[in-house]
Amino acid sequence: MWTQNYDPFGSWPASTVLAALPILILMGLLISNRVAAWKAAAAALVAACATAVLGFGMPWRMATAAAGLGAAFGLLRIVYLVISAMFLYDLAVTTGRFEVMKASIARLSPDRRVQAVLVAFSFGSFLEGCAGFGAPVAIASAFLVGLGFRPLQAAVLGLVADTVPVTWGSVGIPLTTLGAVSGMDVQALSVTAAVLLFPAALIIPFWLAAIVAGPRRSFEAWPPLLAVGGAYAMVQLLWARYVGVELVSIASSMASLAAGVVALRFWKPLHPWRFEGEDEAKADDAGVVDVDFGGAGPKLSAGAVARAWMPFALLTAMVLVWVAPTVKPWMDARASWKWEVAGLHRQVVRGPAVTGRETSTPADLEAAVLDFAPLSVLGTAVLLSAVVGGLLSGVGPREQVRIFGATARRMTMPGLAILCMLALGYITRYSGMDAVLGLAFTRTGPVLYPAFGTVLGWLGTALTGSITSSNVLFGNLQRITATHLGLSPILMGAANSAGGAMGKMIAAASIVVAAVATGEGGHEGEVLRAALRHSLAMIVLGAAVVWLVAQFAPGLVAVPG
Repeated sequence: MWTQNYDPFGSWPASTVLAALPILILMGLLISNRVAAWKAAAAALVAACATAVLGFGMPWRMATAAAGLGAAFGLLRIVYLVISAMFLYDLAVTTGRFEVMKASIARLSPDRRVQAVLVAFSFGSFLEGCAGFGAPVAIASAFLVGLGFRPLQAAVLGLVADTVPVTWGSVGIPLTTLGAVSGMDVQALSVTAAVLLFPAALIIPFWLAAIVAGPRRSFEAWPPLLAVGGAYAMVQLLWARYVGVELVSIASSMASLAAGVVALRFWKPLHPWRFEGEDEAKADDAGVVDVDFGGAGPKLSAGAVARAWMPFALLTAMVLVWVAPTVKPWMDARASWKWEVAGLHRQVVRGPAVTGRETSTPADLEAAVLDFAPLSVLGTAVLLSAVVGGLLSGVGPREQVRIFGATARRMTMPGLAILCMLALGYITRYSGMDAVLGLAFTRTGPVLYPAFGTVLGWLGTALTGSITSSNVLFGNLQRITATHLGLSPILMGAANSAGGAMGKMIAAASIVVAAVATGEGGHEGEVLRAALRHSLAMIVLGAAVVWLVAQFAPGLVAVPG
């Protein structure tokens, strides 16, 4: 066995800098925009292996095993899901149904600010609640490009919008995982997270509109934006408090979309905001062909709209079936395999600084199991939705195979980048380098820790690309530190998730997905630079909210049980 060493130099600042080195290399290369994303990820992966082995004393066989486990997880869970989501989108484009989908959004409002909010925030949040990982960014960003938004702008809108719903992710998995690893009450974590994110849910529609048209013009469209954000925030809080954790994002997104539609019935902008140089007729049509929007011509029928959105209705139904308590065990019983990674499984021991125990127990041994359940993973639900939707739209099996092949080929290099990034994330986890970064934040004391603990969640998600992984890494550390400092463990556990939501938009894997979905592959650095300032501003806001609650309103923290 090997015990993680969180201070190999005997100087925590020096050890922290060493632990951050692979991430600094990855971000630096991406921001430079001179190196392809997969090459930047590969270089950072090599640096992570060298740092883990030479700097932190991790046996090289363990380092390579951790990298292999991360890459396998990325392939089976993330790349598979993203390819399936893009296949769903490509089928909609091929069948012409996407034109009707665009038309249905354009008919709600010709105002580009409103379109961005409805697609990126409401629709994207719905996709996050259904599938999670890269699916909402991929589909929503591509949708915006189809509506006529600039590719870079569409990528940033998709990334910024995919923040608040990430806290619950796909069917509440991040928070249920946090509860499992830390022993904290899941519903209390969920309610507290909804309280902490209430201001963000209200603000994000205005934030997205400001990205499109500027801060001043965003407030000109305040009625529908306030309706969308207010409905989302209220339903998120009420659903978390009175219903459960699994469907928070789905319920909130549907409520926000309905509220936006109702608001647009009563509010019409005097001067709808359009892109510079975009004439009125083109904006009203939003690039839609063969659909008459004029008052004298035929209207877009409800049946046509229903048929166009049918694959996404199927997606909703599939996901709800997939997460049913009896379905997943049934599918796993028929097709599920688990492999314990030799030389790594239960061979890495977490140290006392992370566990809070001077003597290690079996619970302190890191599990390393590759779980392959091809039927029950959400990628299969998305893929099946696409296939059935394609068949109902008249796309035969042979044509579907051709389209899927084209989608997979387009994802080859981005997929390789994602695999390298996941491999890097797993090395940092098993070597303890992520814990080194986290422990640096725990030195800030009881007054400042609520803010810095929130930043820790942001950092964990930005490093691993997954808020679930961030909760696994730092959830127990948040509980231990909060208890030691006299703070609420529930507050800091929820803060880890709320902060993680703000870090999702700059996670390397998210950047790659947004770039490839909008045709910006090869320009990941530009996407990262554009998203970084929004992420930094949001984490400052999130940290301030947590600090204010900790100092002045601890009664807002939910009570377990």
